[in-house]
Amino acid sequence: MADFNYQIIRSGSKGNAVILDGRIMVDCGVPWRAIDGLHKRLSLVLLTHIHSDHFNPSTIHRLAKERPMLRFACGRWLLRPLLDCGVEAHRIDIMEDGKSYTYRDFCEIDPVSLVHDVPNFGYKIKMEQTGKKIFYATDTGNLNGITAKNYDLYLLEANYGEEEIKKRMSVKKANGEYSYEHRVVKSHLSVEQCNDFIYANIGSGGEYVYLHQHE
Repeated sequence: MADFNYQIIRSGSKGNAVILDGRIMVDCGVPWRAIDGLHKRLSLVLLTHIHSDHFNPSTIHRLAKERPMLRFACGRWLLRPLLDCGVEAHRIDIMEDGKSYTYRDFCEIDPVSLVHDVPNFGYKIKMEQTGKKIFYATDTGNLNGITAKNYDLYLLEANYGEEEIKKRMSVKKANGEYSYEHRVVKSHLSVEQCNDFIYANIGSGGEYVYLHQHE
């Protein structure tokens, strides 16, 4: 992608954070050492949901302290957790699905509600200077009703293969074991669902990256 860069700091159950164009960090579920140094260029942190692999309180606390002008944006469900991390209320932008938010001469953000076991946002991001468009979605049972036509980059969860997880569920059922996988299929996107969304939306020159794959 010309004139654009992204860095996947970590993706998966042990932590999630992606930095776009050096300035936007989506999710902050990693220890401080993972972003130390990279934090100096950040202008905006987009947060999705409360799970610890996406929201690390100690890292957020230090980030807010080290960068007193940094802004944090999220759904209303993360307001109290951010305040508890020491982020001042005036630095928090509460977003709503169906609305667009512009950061002047920088980017435009459209949050979209995702299907998970806690309130969760995905984000449509447009970089103002280059016009590049990014769609980020992870920890969701489906992407029904959401479109992102001809985006330049898709950062999407591809948590499990459907045939593989069916086999694991069958084995556990035969052994009389509780199946963690039953919850996964309701709250995480499969590789097949991810591919269907990409093929329905991607245009010429678009790129995609699988996130949050099963470990």
